[in-house]
Amino acid sequence: MSHGGYDAVSLAILWDRLVSISNEIEQTLVRTSFSTIVRENYDLACVLFDGKARCLTQGTYSQPSFIGTSQQTIRHMLAKFPPETLAPGDVLLTNDIWQGTGHMFDVNLLRPAFRKGRVVGYAMSVSHLPDIGGRGFSAYNTNMYEEGLRIPICRLVRGGQLNDELIDLIRANVRVDEQVIGDIMANVAATEVGCKRLLEFLDEYGIDDLDPLADAILDQSSRAMRGRIAAAPDGDWRNEMLVEGPEQPVNLVCNVRIRGDTLVVDYAGTDPTVPAAINVPLCYTTALTAYSVKTILLPHVPNNEGSVSPIEVSAPPGCALNALPPSATAGRHLIGHFLAPLIFGALAKALPDQVPAAPAFTNILNLSGRHRGGTPFATLYFTAGGLGGMKGLDGLSTTPSPSNMKVLSTEVVESLTNLTVIDRRLIPDSGGAGEYRGGLGAHYRLRNDTGHDAAVIGLGRRNRFPALGLLGGEPGGKRSYILNGSAVDVRARYVLAPGDVIEVRDAGGGGYGDPQARDRARVAEDVRQGFVSREAAVARYGLDPAALPEG
Repeated sequence: MSHGGYDAVSLAILWDRLVSISNEIEQTLVRTSFSTIVRENYDLACVLFDGKARCLTQGTYSQPSFIGTSQQTIRHMLAKFPPETLAPGDVLLTNDIWQGTGHMFDVNLLRPAFRKGRVVGYAMSVSHLPDIGGRGFSAYNTNMYEEGLRIPICRLVRGGQLNDELIDLIRANVRVDEQVIGDIMANVAATEVGCKRLLEFLDEYGIDDLDPLADAILDQSSRAMRGRIAAAPDGDWRNEMLVEGPEQPVNLVCNVRIRGDTLVVDYAGTDPTVPAAINVPLCYTTALTAYSVKTILLPHVPNNEGSVSPIEVSAPPGCALNALPPSATAGRHLIGHFLAPLIFGALAKALPDQVPAAPAFTNILNLSGRHRGGTPFATLYFTAGGLGGMKGLDGLSTTPSPSNMKVLSTEVVESLTNLTVIDRRLIPDSGGAGEYRGGLGAHYRLRNDTGHDAAVIGLGRRNRFPALGLLGGEPGGKRSYILNGSAVDVRARYVLAPGDVIEVRDAGGGGYGDPQARDRARVAEDVRQGFVSREAAVARYGLDPAALPEG
């Protein structure tokens, strides 16, 4: 079978080569960046586009949200700087909330690839900066002007010449300028590698125009997605859920409409924006919606513009999922990540065997202060709760979702901050009970051994509303922070005096199916491994105490 003149085998080989180029862009960014946010946590995305600015491939470890927003960002960039105005060596940059990733902390860089005097493709690199000024990365800002330096779409590099004035402006507005500028320049290097490798690829295969190959790739992906949508039952599948707001909960509503091979997700009925930095711009909502639908319907096909183009998204302007300026959005993931379980809950009514129970999400502590020697530090400490169980599988423990950042290791966080990680351990019974158990959260304790005050800003959720189970599964455990033995708000700022200890108890994922249907031997093994307590095995799973292992 051929696709746009390419046989299936050739198409697969060429497609894989493009994926490998995206991975090389990603590794260039990781290996040249200055901050652990990129180097250790992989809070990034590297994407290749064709000459028509259509997303073809992205690095394997790229963030789902950045992949989705990049397809919108490139259109904004080329609307301001059309291809005919660009030259070899140009690099465009923005961290604009509404045209980028939904908050100012992510920088987006785009470089065109020229061949025989014309643009044949683009490389984009996106990464979360360690700082962008303002009041810092938190949920307590009330409007975008408090959140930092907003950079409109501009040329960072013109014809190979760096815009030193822009670099000086950024440097003057951030706390850890060497890390920030170092990360920006790592993005510059990554896009240069991407364009160079793309041109080498075209030369190697004698391809003058990337667009026909892109047509074949995108057509195949689009037809695969439309086929999966068409195989799902027609209907309107509604779901709603409450999530943590600044004072009162925020209600999120979605309706998934399936008609033939089209799928529309409408968020009408969602509560308005709130005076806190948890509002979600439509660019981020669109990206997470596409990710959530594709995860259920078409997980095995590499992501590109074709695989998500059949998915339509709408949200009323001014609602919490379509925030407008000057709403604060720095912590937009605190609501935005809930789109995955919100959509999963709607699709579970149509495709119950394909949908997992709710996850407990990534958790973030924003740490800043001074090392013992007085050098300032500012970094993010990523941890994670458990994933929800699904048919045939228990949820994974301490696994980030829906973003796929890596959890920061003990050795790295201690060397970066001089805070001591006293211990890290799984929390028994934190995963929701079910025929397939939810993944566990973990307990972390950090002591301030810097000799100076250290600031901690919490970016937690699931402290009021746990990860829900599915088809009779029970909810997972909730998230909590404890400062010197007393429970504190998971979204506030705290100053740790020398010797103070802050604890994080991460949430667990929801269970799937009736706990009484869980295989008895698996429950006994959970007890042996310490995942489930003896008491919970009896009370939640109905196990005979005599069947439990000793200890």
